[in-house]
Amino acid sequence: MASSDDIPRWVSLALVPLVQVVLAFAVSGLVVLLTGESPLEAMGLLLTGAFGYQEAWGYTLYYATNFIFTGLAVAVAFHAGLFNIGGEGQAYIGGLGVGLVALGFDQTLPLLLIVPLAMLAAALFGGFWAFVPGYLQARRGSHIVISTIMFNFIAAALMVYLMNDVLKSPGTMSPESRRFADSAVLPALHEVLGAVGFDIARSPLNLSFFWALACCGFVWLFLWHTRQGYALRTVGFNERAAVYGGIQPPRVVMATMALSGALAGFVGLNEILGAQQRLLLDFTAGYGFAGIAVSLMGRNHPLGIVLAALLFGALYQGGTELVFEMPSVNRELVVVIQGLVIFFCGALEHLFQPLVAGWFRSRRLATVEVRHG
Repeated sequence: MASSDDIPRWVSLALVPLVQVVLAFAVSGLVVLLTGESPLEAMGLLLTGAFGYQEAWGYTLYYATNFIFTGLAVAVAFHAGLFNIGGEGQAYIGGLGVGLVALGFDQTLPLLLIVPLAMLAAALFGGFWAFVPGYLQARRGSHIVISTIMFNFIAAALMVYLMNDVLKSPGTMSPESRRFADSAVLPALHEVLGAVGFDIARSPLNLSFFWALACCGFVWLFLWHTRQGYALRTVGFNERAAVYGGIQPPRVVMATMALSGALAGFVGLNEILGAQQRLLLDFTAGYGFAGIAVSLMGRNHPLGIVLAALLFGALYQGGTELVFEMPSVNRELVVVIQGLVIFFCGALEHLFQPLVAGWFRSRRLATVEVRHG
């Protein structure tokens, strides 16, 4: 059978994911057709809702920001041979750290000091929540998948307790904190551009988007251009060879999980300090779990993760427009479409690659026969 070695790298990184997405939308079109609606009209509404006007772009990039953070978190762990399913809990606890900084210092410190403190808190809180499962695997033999799943539930229970009994704003029934002072709110992009004379539509898109892109650059440099990144990838590729080369896998596992959790924790910057401007329950909204599909679809590479995050952001925003404009399509159907994309790009990742590799191999052999014929 043909292997991935028989095809150019760009095919594996770009063409195969594109085929998966096209097939996912084709099957989604059949689902829409069963509701009695036109698949082409539904696709047009979805694309218009995601990219058709300035506000749509803002919301799409706002959602994509969260997917970049969680996708990077999963990718870093993957390169070390770890399956971090705890991005949801790590983002939750990272957001808690962001909220505590804002609540504690929004009356005394300026934004220029609160933002770096919030970034540090997001990294420390999220990193710690991932470090513990990493330690349990490295030193106690616990399976990383089981422990990270359990830590998601612990994070959710902890947040319910804190938001109902400790941090809830006085005089309100909603499990949320008071709103942060303006000095602790991450500026939205439309506010920043408006201050220099460029008017764009209002949206939750804020400066954390640029931090997400910076994190992509950092992850790329770290994984492929540092000794620590080389050690991380070596452990993921062959742990025995890593030990032979003087690398200590337990340390790499713990450090990798801490870095992975820190990246997931940055979701709190976008959601808590930027969009919500207060601490509240369920702000993660499944971003941690969707980050697994984003990472898989992006082939665990920062550039691919950005593109996959943009696709998932478009699905979130365009799906909202689709539900509004096409009454027979409800929110559950949009979730089905998102699930199909995840299914084709994640669970069926290795279904199409051998087929494409076989086609390229046959073309190569045919070309050789023509040249020597």
